[in-house]
Amino acid sequence: MSTDLLETLPLPQRLALSYAPRRAHGPTLAMLALDTRLAGIIRAGGEPVIAQMKLAWWRERLAQDPSQWPVGEPLLALLDESGLDCTSLSPLVDGWEMLLADSLDTEGTALFAKGRALAWVAVADAAGHHGGNVSVEQAGTTWALADLSMNLGTQEETARVRAAAEEQAERQTRLPAVLRPLTVLHGLAVRALKRGATEMLDGPGAMATALRLGIIGR
Repeated sequence: MSTDLLETLPLPQRLALSYAPRRAHGPTLAMLALDTRLAGIIRAGGEPVIAQMKLAWWRERLAQDPSQWPVGEPLLALLDESGLDCTSLSPLVDGWEMLLADSLDTEGTALFAKGRALAWVAVADAAGHHGGNVSVEQAGTTWALADLSMNLGTQEETARVRAAAEEQAERQTRLPAVLRPLTVLHGLAVRALKRGATEMLDGPGAMATALRLGIIGR
């Protein structure tokens, strides 16, 4: 089950996850698998109302006690086992819903990035890190904006989101060891922004960056 969900992750997330400490692996995989599932709902296209209904289903599940969840959905089972406070993942659903708008404005972009950043805070909590979360939100926001800028359809939106990502990337971050996957994703995002790349993993240099960050954290 976990292997199947792992294979749904985009390659950068799968690579980053390989550097997760043991106690953080389950929460990180569960969060990234949910993030990927929500992204798939948005990217499927079709009628926005259908996507909204699917997002609403996930929002309702996350608000429930896991004992009330339907049986047979592997992602729900993984979330239940992960140790995550699933109620804290609702902003992730709200963030993805922002992309259903006819045009993505500054407020929608900020809510999208914040939802993904707060999901990393939930992972940190589940993995036993209860320190300050400012750096976690900063790194998560940078990654979310950079990733979004590489997957938008219009040049205007891409340029605006990339500019926001570049501004966010200027902030210094120091992340706890339990969030080594975020350290990797943040580093890849910053590298891609500096190079004007259109993907996180754009060659051997990106792989070397991921290896360095994954092993030593800087």
